[in-house]
Amino acid sequence: MSEGLHQPLGGNQMPRFGGLATMMRLPSVDDPAALDVGFVGVPLDLGTSHRSGTRFGPRQIRAESVLLRPYQMATRAAPFDALRVADLGDVAINPYNLIDSIARIERAFDAIVAAGCRPITLGGDHTITLPILRALHRRHGPIGLIHIDAHADVNDTMFGEKLAHGTTFRRAQEEGLLDPLRVAQIGLRGTGYTAQDFDWCRDQGFRVVQVEECWGRSLVPLMQELRARVGGGPVYFTLDIDGIDPAYAPGTGTPEIAGLTVPQTLELIRGAWGLNLVGADVVEVSPPYDPLGNTALLAANLAFELLCVMPGVPRRTCA
Repeated sequence: MSEGLHQPLGGNQMPRFGGLATMMRLPSVDDPAALDVGFVGVPLDLGTSHRSGTRFGPRQIRAESVLLRPYQMATRAAPFDALRVADLGDVAINPYNLIDSIARIERAFDAIVAAGCRPITLGGDHTITLPILRALHRRHGPIGLIHIDAHADVNDTMFGEKLAHGTTFRRAQEEGLLDPLRVAQIGLRGTGYTAQDFDWCRDQGFRVVQVEECWGRSLVPLMQELRARVGGGPVYFTLDIDGIDPAYAPGTGTPEIAGLTVPQTLELIRGAWGLNLVGADVVEVSPPYDPLGNTALLAANLAFELLCVMPGVPRRTCA
């Protein structure tokens, strides 16, 4: 093995029910400068509007990740053969203060990004993406965005507050963090407060893909279109687990019927290979609403899939 590379602890070295509960049972590392990609937990649910519990998301995702192995057998992606990957632990949020928590997250990701490490974040509610984008913007400038979600998260306020999990991308756009012509929101659906709820996004130049455009079809052609749109610069991939149908992912705070399937979600992630991804997250996993752990298991797999499309990951060909 090359110096600095880590492999997940295998099930033949330690039973999967043993060992430390890091992401994929990778080493726990404190210094992001030692890594190319780092898994980071942000156990926050202070921005949640309905069902809380996402503060337990990172821990449960890590617990379910023990079932993962180091190679993606369909795409032949081999991330641990080329990139230094480990678990950077959790950001110490303030469980009594959302504003302070956002500041803490921003400082933590400033250090990660400044070290040249690409973060894959385990949430935590969707409020966490705003301070992450702030940190990335300081290094990369305006960011392109692939956003899988049932909700656009572009409310101006929620109960009079400017910062919450449903205001994230309005604040990001207002702050100039995004390149709006390189933003795609996929899977939006459900009921709204006005008939124009998704039109603010369109008015900014975002590509809005309501879920009805996805029903009953492969999303490979759609992702080819979106690659051409969001490429040409740094891109962030944010995946709200409620973008997926609650039949597959019931453990979330604001479930909406008729969402994306798991294979469609994999098509979207795998279609991002070759983009300049500067980070990613999987958010809104609320373990109390799925005691069997299936939602967290899905999230762990999706986080691994996001790792597999990070820049520099090789794909092994047949011998």
